Amino acid sequence: MVQRRVPRPSELRPLLRPAPFVRGAAERRLLRAASIEDLRLIARRRTPRAVFDYTDGAADGELSLHRARQAFARVEFSPTVLRDVSTVDTGRDILGKRSNLPFAFAPTGFTRMMHHEGENAVVAVAQKVGIPYALSTMGTTTIEEMAAAAPDARKWFQLYLWRDRAPAKDLVQRAAEAGYDTLILTVDTPVGGARLRDVRNGLTVPPALSLRTFVDGARHPHWWFNLLTTEPLEFANLSSSEGSNVADFIGRIFDPALTMDDVDWLRSTWQGKLVVKGIQSVEDARRVVDAGVDGVLLSNHGGRQLDRAPVPLELVEPTVQAVGDRAEVLVDTGITHGADVLAAIALGARAALVGRAYLYGLMAGGRLGVEKAVAILAGEVVRTLQLIGVNSVDDLRREHVRLRPNA
Repeated sequence: MVQRRVPRPSELRPLLRPAPFVRGAAERRLLRAASIEDLRLIARRRTPRAVFDYTDGAADGELSLHRARQAFARVEFSPTVLRDVSTVDTGRDILGKRSNLPFAFAPTGFTRMMHHEGENAVVAVAQKVGIPYALSTMGTTTIEEMAAAAPDARKWFQLYLWRDRAPAKDLVQRAAEAGYDTLILTVDTPVGGARLRDVRNGLTVPPALSLRTFVDGARHPHWWFNLLTTEPLEFANLSSSEGSNVADFIGRIFDPALTMDDVDWLRSTWQGKLVVKGIQSVEDARRVVDAGVDGVLLSNHGGRQLDRAPVPLELVEPTVQAVGDRAEVLVDTGITHGADVLAAIALGARAALVGRAYLYGLMAGGRLGVEKAVAILAGEVVRTLQLIGVNSVDDLRREHVRLRPNA
């Protein structure tokens, strides 16, 4: 029989420690977030439905995004034990320069819609932690403003070529003059994908105050207050976006006539590193590498263009085998955990790009939310390296990972 007793006050005292008081509302929201999914759930509560869906959604039935995430779920690591992993190095050389983490911030459009701090908050975090950030052609901050916001950050610029080539030439020149060292040409957008969530939500640039959004705004007053009391929301590096349906606007500027001649032109024009984004076959990877690009980004645009597209992670190994050391292979789409990044690298990728992961953080808490997203991913990278039994990202090899068969 269990003997009961009255606990001594000295025994209770350690159990009755109140949690430290956190003054800021954003800090309190973020305090218990332990994963990117936690940030996603906070973001869903903090932003209007149309804004969240723009970030969270994909094209048509969203099969491409689902399959990309399922591919990472199939990853199985092969750890080695009895290794001293008391210290690990998370750095990685990416396109000729060292990054403190083996991933970069991917280009994302309409970023100030997610949170009024927008691209400037993201690039400030990139500068602080020492990773690259790619500004999108569809960004809501100008090339020059972002460069001034974080002069020591490593800045890349993502470029769409559209029917009128003159604006593209101007953007390339401006990026070079502002100190951007890498140009990322996106080639998987001959037309815009069918992003059904945006269509159903009636998303426009900027969001319109319809009856539906007005009612939704009552649930998210802080978001609407920030939207209405900061600079007008627009695609800052473009013109004539005001009041456009997103799908219609994209359809006007994307060029279905983009060819290898345009890659050749950019290679002859741009003096920095050149990456082609949206490669979805080994043969296309060979073609652009033959044209002299420095990197190929295996990507199905986060599932936002062609539904039922190839899964980027599954293309890493054959693409690396095909291009050898002539170009670096990068990968994106579906990455929500530090272990996802390491799996791609073990399969042969040079690095990964993350998009939705940091946008969830941005929506959840602005710059602090982006910092939280990086802290989560970085912690997962360190812990996974230690559990695999390797001391650095550069020590990852093919034997450390395999993809389990589809269930």
